[in-house]
Amino acid sequence: MNFRTEKDSIGSKDIDNSKYYGINTSRALENFNINSQKTNINLIKNIVLIKKACAIVNKNLNKLEEIKANAIIEACNLILNNNYLDQFNISSLQGGAGTSTNMNVNEVIANIALELLGQKKGDYEFLHPLNHVNLSQSTNDVYPTALKITCINYIRLLSSNLADLQEELQKKENEYANILKLGRTQLMDGVPMMVGQSFGAYAKAIARDRWRIYKVEERLRQINMGATAIGTGLNAENKYIYMITDQLQKLSGLGLSRSDFLIDNTQNLDVFVEASGLLKACATNLLKISNDLRLLNSGPKGGFNEIILDAVQAGSSIMPGKINPVICEMIGQISIKVMANDLSITTASSMGQLELNAFTPLIAHSILESLEILIDGIKIFEDKCIKTLKVNEEKCLYNLENSTAYATALVNHIGYDKACYIAKKALEENKTIKDIVIEENILDQKNLDNILNPLQITKPGIPGK
Repeated sequence: MNFRTEKDSIGSKDIDNSKYYGINTSRALENFNINSQKTNINLIKNIVLIKKACAIVNKNLNKLEEIKANAIIEACNLILNNNYLDQFNISSLQGGAGTSTNMNVNEVIANIALELLGQKKGDYEFLHPLNHVNLSQSTNDVYPTALKITCINYIRLLSSNLADLQEELQKKENEYANILKLGRTQLMDGVPMMVGQSFGAYAKAIARDRWRIYKVEERLRQINMGATAIGTGLNAENKYIYMITDQLQKLSGLGLSRSDFLIDNTQNLDVFVEASGLLKACATNLLKISNDLRLLNSGPKGGFNEIILDAVQAGSSIMPGKINPVICEMIGQISIKVMANDLSITTASSMGQLELNAFTPLIAHSILESLEILIDGIKIFEDKCIKTLKVNEEKCLYNLENSTAYATALVNHIGYDKACYIAKKALEENKTIKDIVIEENILDQKNLDNILNPLQITKPGIPGK
């Protein structure tokens, strides 16, 4: 194996010459050799995008020789086109506020650029990872800016998927608008409602999630490029601080804006807590909906069996014919994971000390994981559960007719006590509310039918009046 020797302030190290990363990455791979996910590749790509923007600005300001700037820009383009991605293998959970990831990107870009210029890897006297690739930058402005760009791109995908889910739920609302079912409170028989109304409520909840998540992008657009170490802008020219945000706008296609107080934007990461809180709210609604569907699908003989979820796989290795609501279970587990990640994000954000938060990698790992699993999970939930589910109209009507739900509609006509008597007797004699009312001549059939008209008992007002 061919090696090259690289040096840093700690000492020297032999590096496999086939690798484009250098000594800082090598140390990070040893120091953070833990069983965890690697740093999110889209976060890596957006750090690369920032390096490209910085090279363009520094070239325009004559801070970086044109030949070196162009090599750096070309190296960035190669990575952004999915080359050399195997050179980014550091654990997402790392000490140093993301410094190892920033160093990893600097080294890979530098060594690709050196080869493009006909030089050898590690020939940093000609083109240096820090002096040239990292010029006018710090991990402390590059890493959080890249994280915000990555979050915005994911949020746009998530918002789109939520819109699709909302639309499917609204289709179910219209499809089952005229089917009666038993509404329940505290899992007990409640009052009659339309099946479509249930799906309408789900659609409204998802609509709120869609809007809230879409709007949080506005807070994520504010970046701290030019802040360098702590937000004072040390070693970055004033022109650079303004130009870098403009250049990133062009390259990313996003409406990014420079923070009006870089120190605040560098040390305080509460925007990620805000964004994560909205993901948690979305997860709460998804978990509630999926649990409802699991319950309504339960059976088919020993449960509610009011909806029928599509069979997507065999449900048991020992119980023949058993089908489980696995898609609902999947989205439920995703929701719980998002809630757990929110706690990590909240805790890590609150642990920032003085001018910097050392736990930014945990925030990045957690919020990007939440976004990714929600994006994928919601699409699967829509396609393999909501689109394909059917309502068991016969069982819905049976459960309603054999419940005490109709008693509530009679209260304004016969009084609460009389309605209680009817409900109790119906349960004791295993009869319907309608049977008892007719048997005891409390109301005639015409009045009873008028009061219990489905269109009357499922909307505001007093039925039969």
